[in-house]
Amino acid sequence: MLRTLICAIRRDLLLTFRRRADVLTVLFFFVIVTTLFPLGVGPEQALLRTMAPGILWVAALLASMLSLGRLFALDFADGTLEQILLSHEPLPLIVIGKVFAHWLVSGLPLAILAPLLALQFDLPADSIAVLVVSLLLGTPTLSLFGAVGSALTLGTRGGGVLVALLVLPFYIPALIFGAGAVGAQASGLGAGSHLLLLGGLLCGAAVLAPWAAALALRIAVE
Repeated sequence: MLRTLICAIRRDLLLTFRRRADVLTVLFFFVIVTTLFPLGVGPEQALLRTMAPGILWVAALLASMLSLGRLFALDFADGTLEQILLSHEPLPLIVIGKVFAHWLVSGLPLAILAPLLALQFDLPADSIAVLVVSLLLGTPTLSLFGAVGSALTLGTRGGGVLVALLVLPFYIPALIFGAGAVGAQASGLGAGSHLLLLGGLLCGAAVLAPWAAALALRIAVE
């Protein structure tokens, strides 16, 4: 099972790096959105510090949604998904591999870029550290819930819009706890409770989302 998981991750990473434009689109979107807000709001430090957690988290959320439509679409189009379903390997395990590969190219880079972009908002160092931790806990949750939405809309017209409508309600708790952790740290209340809630949300999504996505994939192929 571990070899199957590694093969699924490796295959998706190789296919993704052959389409580097998709990865760069996510990163450029995140950078552009977070950079435009300080330019539009102005140089007032107190206002920028207050707005920073919400802006950075909303930008990361929207950026991670850009690549959801292609999570299973290419395998569905060329018949690879049917071969995966016919194999003896557990489908939820392959879904976990694809989701992890998706997070490596769309979630992890956002968490790495976040400290540099947070400097535009004059966030203190401890708040930036909490921001990175919250993104490391929250972006895998976004990828897991996004996989379920992508599987449910596989093969439908206007799938990108449907994915957004399906997954946004599930993204809201991660957004609230992630931005709330940074805000609580900045106000001196401590971010521990928010980070624990983000961790619990990640654990729940890691257990339930692969099975739900696997079931949705079987329904889409049938």
